[in-house]
Amino acid sequence: MKVYQTNEIRNIVLMGGAKSGKTTLGEAMLFEGGVISRRGTVEDKNTVSDYREIELERQNSISSTVMYSEYEGKKINIIDAPGFDDFVGEVVAALKVCETAIMVINAQNGVEVGTEITWRYTTGNHSPVVFVVTQMDHEKANFDETLRQLKQYFGEKVIPVQYPINTGASFNTVIDVLKMKQIKFTSGSNKVEISDIPDSEKTKAESLHGKLMEAAAESDEKLMEKFFEAGSLSEEELLKGLKQSIIKRDVYPVLCLSAKQDTGVASFMQFVNDLLPAPDEVPAQKTTEGKEIKCSAKEPVSALVFKTSIEQHIGQVSFIKVFSGEITEGLDMVNVNTGSKERLSQLFAAAGKTRNKIEKIVAGDIAASIKLKDVHTNNTLSTSKTSGIEIAPIVYPEPKFRTAVRAKNQGDDEKLGGILRIVREEDPTVLYEQSAELRQLIIMGQGELQLTVLKWRIENLDKIEIEYFAPKIPYRETITKSAKSMYRHKKQSGGSGQFGEVYMMIEPYFEGKTDQKEFPIRGREEINLNWGGKLFFHNCIVGGAIDARFLPAILKGIMEKIEQGPLTGSYARDIVVSVYDGKMHPVDSNDISFRLAGRNAFKEAFKNAAPKILEPIYEVEVIMPSDRMGDVMTDLQGRRAIVLGMDSEGNYQKIRARVPLAEMNRYSTALSSVTSGRATYTMKFADYQHVPGDIQEQLLKAYEAEQKDEE
Repeated sequence: MKVYQTNEIRNIVLMGGAKSGKTTLGEAMLFEGGVISRRGTVEDKNTVSDYREIELERQNSISSTVMYSEYEGKKINIIDAPGFDDFVGEVVAALKVCETAIMVINAQNGVEVGTEITWRYTTGNHSPVVFVVTQMDHEKANFDETLRQLKQYFGEKVIPVQYPINTGASFNTVIDVLKMKQIKFTSGSNKVEISDIPDSEKTKAESLHGKLMEAAAESDEKLMEKFFEAGSLSEEELLKGLKQSIIKRDVYPVLCLSAKQDTGVASFMQFVNDLLPAPDEVPAQKTTEGKEIKCSAKEPVSALVFKTSIEQHIGQVSFIKVFSGEITEGLDMVNVNTGSKERLSQLFAAAGKTRNKIEKIVAGDIAASIKLKDVHTNNTLSTSKTSGIEIAPIVYPEPKFRTAVRAKNQGDDEKLGGILRIVREEDPTVLYEQSAELRQLIIMGQGELQLTVLKWRIENLDKIEIEYFAPKIPYRETITKSAKSMYRHKKQSGGSGQFGEVYMMIEPYFEGKTDQKEFPIRGREEINLNWGGKLFFHNCIVGGAIDARFLPAILKGIMEKIEQGPLTGSYARDIVVSVYDGKMHPVDSNDISFRLAGRNAFKEAFKNAAPKILEPIYEVEVIMPSDRMGDVMTDLQGRRAIVLGMDSEGNYQKIRARVPLAEMNRYSTALSSVTSGRATYTMKFADYQHVPGDIQEQLLKAYEAEQKDEE
């Protein structure tokens, strides 16, 4: 395979809603470029892209697929990304390494949920966007309505480069307003008939051509001056200016085709070659220190592992984008993140599960390697430890759906943990933890569909039966006033006995609190609790009532109760404990006696100090179409949300609110239901707040019933 130079490379990601035709378009591009000799179909389950078992069963993409095509001396790297928001991690990673987003639109349905959602990620990433309207051969295809919707949702920057003369089964002719020609495609052949635009279409074509000309002129001051002076631009100037406008997101070109019939695909690939940016024509990627990485083969090597796949009979496959320098087969490299040495024993150009060996790739290109010993997604590879180049990592969205999971067969628990490690390697948006606090294995992800697919994978491929159930909420316990207590631990059963008596006072801690004045403080210990908050332990003993050697045992007893709060067994926090008196026995006092006395004294004081349960509060941002705002607001209010504000974001509305985690269970499913899937949201931990009194009563009763069941 030819070694392509940076200016001969185009990296595109196919995005859009599920069933929009992304996989079919990718298949047609590979066929058009000669990478495959026969086109597969989604229905026949033989496409290059959707080759995984779950994708074959569902007939839609679950994971992104890295592919490539070759067309007229250029290499087009293609990433087919899933259309569901639950798998947005694949979209985010693809946008990191692809210079242009190709938004695929189904001509029957127009702008769909997936179009809206994936568009937001291109906006956040400042990615150039091209709209490709597919399935023009369908009897219900409606290009004019689709174009109207695109302009409605994405503005007047949406400008057709082509529009069809006929749609439906007879679709074979378009007007190219960039070249100002009529193009007729011959079915089953690469040949096209190029002719002058018919008189009936000239006015429309000239109007659209003028808009493209204006967009091109606005990209550069010199072009603008010439356009005003001459009233037009040369073909070369038009292409140059339009490319810059695309890069700056000043224009969103629209093309039309039928990927299934391979009609117009070659024309689209020519457009990719001529008008979409090469890797060195867009703003440079940056290091973690904010320095720009020049995309040149002459620079030091920096490559990012942007995707990892674990495949049967092969093992780990690492997909790499070279941002600078060049890498060759057998090259010794350094993992900048870990310091470990790696050898790229093999390099491949990937086309789905088919991989073709290559010897070298240069800056801007994408390749795959296998069996790297200590390389993970988001790792930077370089040729030197001292290069100082660590590429700014892919920033994945925070999880917004959580569930508890367990193996139906307890003996499979350890195996389940190993499987989740592999899943996490392949999809960084899936997080999991064995929560010691909740005594549950918690899985977190982007939505219910993502975790449903994960369950299918574990049960069907890994052969482990699992079940999901509602996760517990990590409540906290604290106090709101001071209280005193005394506890005497006394036990005599022949021989040495046990004796320890402790007097203590507890108070709530808050920022800026001053020390209590009732008892002199002879020693203090400040403990930053692992779960948040603080514990202050004051030694206020006078006259040697309790020997100093027993104070660590008292603190240990207090910590035992802090770790399993008296109200619901949740962690306690933000408490000041002052031990001010007690008694000991010269023979029977020991560490265990004072540990038990300290624990029980703390428990009694806690219950008398107006205890409160704290619940985790999350900051939630919901983005939705304006017409769904009332439904979303009503639903949030039913979840005890406190609305912080509302803003406009383009054609969408954004609600910011604080919502208790306890009310967010299955929210992604509920939000999809009330907005017909047209909304998305993010959530991030904010702080802990007191639960309302009625809910505290419910929690106390539930915990009491749970304790009785365990007795």
